This record gives sequence, structure tokens and C-alpha cells, in this order.
Amino acid sequence: MATREIRISTDEILRKVCKPVKEINQNTLTLLDDMAETMYAANGVGLAAPQVGILKRIVTIDIGDGLIELINPVVVERRGSQIDYEACLSVPGRSELVDRPEYVRVEALNRNGEKIVVEGEELMAVALCHETDHLDGVLYIDKAIPPEDVEEV
Repeated sequence: MATREIRISTDEILRKVCKPVKEINQNTLTLLDDMAETMYAANGVGLAAPQVGILKRIVTIDIGDGLIELINPVVVERRGSQIDYEACLSVPGRSELVDRPEYVRVEALNRNGEKIVVEGEELMAVALCHETDHLDGVLYIDKAIPPEDVEEV
């Protein structure tokens, strides 16, 4: 495993749409391992492949309940709304208010190529949306809402 360099918001790779993973091979597994190591080393709760310069639809998340690895994740259900401050390893030293779903259900493949379903509420819902947005070239700052537009946080 290796810690990889995290790309910063000015890097154009973060604005590109990632390609689906067609075959899970040793390169995919190494990337998953490196992404987890990089995420933990940076004290993050999630990391998407483009954040380490790879345009593949791969995400790692750990909100404190254990590592989740998602290959080709697709958000298939969203419910509710929650507004809270959000930050990103690719946008250091900054946080903004973002409106995210309260509940999210994602379908993906695991490292063994098996279909999995991950459901999340609150922070997990935010992490799932935040990281899958990265796969489409979207940063949380694109969805930031001004504090004056929020009644109460």
C-alpha cells in the first residue's frame, strides 16, 4: 500500500467525469488499498479516485464504522433533506453549507465484483453523495449555499 497525493480543487482532473471500471484486477485492488491508506493518513471520511488522479468510478468511505469500498457506485434512492457544513480533502481549509439528502441508497460492486447495496443516513448519506459527486466532476463547493439563505443550522 502507498499514500498517494491528493489533488487540490484547482486541478482540472477533479472536473472530469470518471469512467466505469470494466474489470476488477490487481490494479483496481491496489488502488482501493492506496485510497484507503491515503484517506486515513489525511484524516478523511471519504475519498474518490479522481482525488488521487485516477479517472475511475471508485470510492472509499469510513465514517467510523469500518471501511466501505465502492466500485461503479450509483445512487438509486434519495429521501429527505439535511443542511450542514461540509468539507473536502481536495478543498483544504474550507467548509460550506450544503443541502444533501437525509437518506441515500447506493448500488455498487465490492472488490470481489459482487453487487452490494449501501444505505446511509445523516453523515453516511452525505459521504455517499459527496464521493459519488466527485465521480461526475462535481465538488461540494458547487452546491454550497450562502449561510444567509439558511434559517437555522
